[in-house]
Amino acid sequence: MTPELPADAPAEGRLLTRAEAAEVLSAMGVRMKAATLARLWSTRSDGPPVRHIRSKPYYPRVLLEGWGRAQISELRTGAPPAAKGRRHG
Repeated sequence: MTPELPADAPAEGRLLTRAEAAEVLSAMGVRMKAATLARLWSTRSDGPPVRHIRSKPYYPRVLLEGWGRAQISELRTGAPPAAKGRRHG
């Protein structure tokens, strides 16, 4: 059973395990394994917001969904202008 936030906590939504968070992200089109979420937390600072309860990570669903939406770019039909002007070699 996944813990819930106390009634007086911020309205961040249900707390999800890493496996549940990976499923929610996948349903949104952001395919990310639980192991990748763990790596983002331990090695980088650009992963989704997480709370720890007795050192076990839980992802507030509302914040996770917001982070997931931020990972998806607008529809593009070509490279951005800055990338088109670059020359390699």
